[in-house]
Amino acid sequence: MNESIISTLPKRKQLTLFNPFSKKDIPFAIGCPALIWQILFFYLPILIMIVSSIFLLSKEGDVQGVTLDHFRACLNAMHFSIIFRSIGVALLTALICLLIAFPFAYFLAFRGGRYKNLLLFFLIVPFWTNFLLHVCAWFFVLEKNGFLNNLLLSLNLVKEPIHFLNSFFSVMLMMTYHYLPFMILPIYSSLEKFNFSLYEASSDLGATWIQTLKTVLIPLTMPAIRLGFLLVYIPSFGEFAIPELLGGDKYYYAGNVVTHYMLGEHTAPLGAAFTVMCSCFLVISIGLFLWLTKKLSKFLMGGCQS
Repeated sequence: MNESIISTLPKRKQLTLFNPFSKKDIPFAIGCPALIWQILFFYLPILIMIVSSIFLLSKEGDVQGVTLDHFRACLNAMHFSIIFRSIGVALLTALICLLIAFPFAYFLAFRGGRYKNLLLFFLIVPFWTNFLLHVCAWFFVLEKNGFLNNLLLSLNLVKEPIHFLNSFFSVMLMMTYHYLPFMILPIYSSLEKFNFSLYEASSDLGATWIQTLKTVLIPLTMPAIRLGFLLVYIPSFGEFAIPELLGGDKYYYAGNVVTHYMLGEHTAPLGAAFTVMCSCFLVISIGLFLWLTKKLSKFLMGGCQS
């Protein structure tokens, strides 16, 4: 372009001609690595899984065509019961974590004082150790001659040791222990930013503690509750290590079935089809949960949109 023409343009236009990247492009450039990572390790594996679920393979592993037989094989009462059992366990885990996490996060945000950082440190410390070490530690706590049974015997609460291991109780205990921080941290982050003057104004206007909690605190922290619930619910649905190690293989869950099929010699396409089917149920349940929480927020706030 002619220099005389360039000199007549505004300085911003001149800089744009010689520097194609403006300040508006910086957020996109920073987000590109995360976007590439998400495409490579999230969307691409999902696409490969869906494609694998509809391929018909020979015994030698050669592709013979496209089929829906793998999905038809998954459509039976056993697989549906496993999916609904997994949804029930994930839902129960998320609810227990919520009942424990909300009071704890409330205390940490409003009553923690100078011990707040110390309590947060103890909350995050378990993430620094290997998950299998946590499971082994709970083995020593829950075994027949373990800490919990010795404590109950010393307090004369039981006459003989209780068999805690390889039970639904041990699975739920470990699931709650492992996923509880994922529920506490989002709720604590929201409560820490909460405008406490709203709480005081509600009390000054004559509202009881329960009314203030129902109409002010819970609706305003509902986005954090949703986030914490999903952070617990989604991985709990696909959990396989905890039921495998502490459940004693008494019940099959979605994660165990997927692992069993994927590690099989000729059952990987069936595992991919079952994974796709589980994902559909999971997405539907998440959509239902978001719809219910939206209705609950409106109800708690007296019909106002949250």
